[in-house]
Amino acid sequence: MQKRILGCLAFIVVIVLVAVIVAALSSIGIYNGMVSSSQAVDQQWAQVQNVYQRRADLIPNLVKTVAGAANFEKSTLVEVTQARASVGQVKINPGTAPTDPADLQKFQQAQDGLSSALSRLLVVSERYPDLRANQNFVDLQAQLEGTENRISVERGRFNEAVQTYDTKIQTFPGVFLAPMMGFKPKPYFSATAGSEVPPKVDFDFGTPAPAKP
Repeated sequence: MQKRILGCLAFIVVIVLVAVIVAALSSIGIYNGMVSSSQAVDQQWAQVQNVYQRRADLIPNLVKTVAGAANFEKSTLVEVTQARASVGQVKINPGTAPTDPADLQKFQQAQDGLSSALSRLLVVSERYPDLRANQNFVDLQAQLEGTENRISVERGRFNEAVQTYDTKIQTFPGVFLAPMMGFKPKPYFSATAGSEVPPKVDFDFGTPAPAKP
């Protein structure tokens, strides 16, 4: 009888140990999966910042080129310059994607403000034949358009990476383990309000720029 009881106890201990080992291995796998997804988000965040920096680096040459056009409206140049400065004032850790939605919102608002200012500048430039004939301006415009497309692509990929990560930490069993392991949801880029509407341009000069004789 005693041997039977001891045998049952030993069996129960073995079952418990197996369950603990399985749970531990499962937790390790879940943890590693969340780490991998978090790193993927951070890597894509770096790509987003790279393309935005590429755009910022193009702007000084663009402003310099446009400023040389006769009678070009100064308010547009000031708007672009100020928008670029506002972008530089938004500080976010370059190596880690933000977890605070307010931080990402500030970053996006500054970048979208610069996008709007650049759109206005490029639309206004259509009124200046000298600019359209300036090869340097044409090249810069093409580079900016390519960069804007790249920004859209990288933002989309960032949102996809965030969706994968957030799904892992907000569904079973990650939803129970994530808080204990320090994993927090990461915010998405949102669609810019009114982005489907072409930019409105209100020229601040009364007559068209004079054509080059």
